[in-house]
Amino acid sequence: MPQLGETVAEGKITQWFKAAGDTIKPGDNLFEIETDKVSMEVPSTTAGVLAEIRVPAGAVAPVGAVVAVIADGGGAAVASSKPAPAAPAPASTPAQAMMAQAAAAQATAPAGPTTLDPFFEVRTPARNYGPARLPGGRSVTPLARRLAAEGGIELAKISPSGPHGRILARDVEAAASTGAVAAPRPATSNVERLSADSIKAIYRDVPFREVPLDGMRRTIVRRLVEAKQTIPHFYLTADVEIGRLITLREDANAAAPKDKDGKLQFKLSLNDLIIKAWAAALQRVPAANAVWAHDRILRFEHSDIGVAVALEAGLIAPVIRQVEQKTMSAISNEMKELAARARAKKLKPSDYEGGSSTISNLGMYGVREFAAIINPPQATILAVGAARRQAIERENGSVAFASVLSVTLSCDHRVVDGALGAELIAAFRTLVEQPVTMLV
Repeated sequence: MPQLGETVAEGKITQWFKAAGDTIKPGDNLFEIETDKVSMEVPSTTAGVLAEIRVPAGAVAPVGAVVAVIADGGGAAVASSKPAPAAPAPASTPAQAMMAQAAAAQATAPAGPTTLDPFFEVRTPARNYGPARLPGGRSVTPLARRLAAEGGIELAKISPSGPHGRILARDVEAAASTGAVAAPRPATSNVERLSADSIKAIYRDVPFREVPLDGMRRTIVRRLVEAKQTIPHFYLTADVEIGRLITLREDANAAAPKDKDGKLQFKLSLNDLIIKAWAAALQRVPAANAVWAHDRILRFEHSDIGVAVALEAGLIAPVIRQVEQKTMSAISNEMKELAARARAKKLKPSDYEGGSSTISNLGMYGVREFAAIINPPQATILAVGAARRQAIERENGSVAFASVLSVTLSCDHRVVDGALGAELIAAFRTLVEQPVTMLV
């Protein structure tokens, strides 16, 4: 099972294109996988005979697990493979059960980076399980860090048994069995302590339909809870006049050239112009064009803008790279192409990973204003509401109606403080209200 993105831990095989006994050539599509973000065909990298399918269509397998075996004509495996890990032995305590399950999951992952083909790189999912080195110079293996984090074990209190004072997985397992070095757990609400059956029992007299969570929804739940619990959000809201922006859009669309078939080569939306303005604003306030990286801040040269796209299962934000260098027509065409591939679940990890900031626009639904949750490790997200006609008092005391929309900037206070956030949203407002400045 290949790795599709740093945060993808498993994939679902939706169909097999080959059956056991079929002859395989390099480049032949073997199976189709579906993760929480993408759906993609996986090709073979070697020739031989498909000797065994270990994970059938419809089943889910962790990254790095062997899903099939390709053998040569004589029946010998072309590439070495290991059998699926055995189920963990019964454990006497919940902590030991958790450790056994985590160790079994880890056994399916490769020991290091392994290339399956030029497109897929298999890696252990990159998640932060704490420091790799402790005070005093002691180091910790990745598996030990993961087990300690998931078991609530304080690494600093574990006696190491590895070479040069390194803490190994067996040290964490031994500590878990004693229960003497458990880290304090955060308090949970009454609702969090309720089981699914307990919650269903509350509504036993009310008709309802259960909707199981797919991989994408589970990822959204995990990431949004993590974002709200760990990122110190604050919010800045501003009203922006968009009359000139609307005029620019109308003029550009009216002058759009046609191809030989008479089809317009582009058709700008208001959102396309907002993407351009936001990228330009981040260039004007480079200190805000940054992300949080645990013990440091990363500031970027280019404005790589993620744009939230609504799917049936949730949201995904494909990224338009180096927006500040692109024309508005190029941004428009790229956004349409990314949105279409997102809805078809055909995005590649490189299409949605990274990005220095994100835009979420709910204006088409009539939402006046809202505050969006930051997509970590980014430090900002701009929430765009619906345009409306509103009476505005001018400097001379007269009143006139203008087209206005409200935008709310969510900031990570570790990266962007109040004054910097205000400078950023002010730069965006200037660019939108005087859009000609985006062209110079």
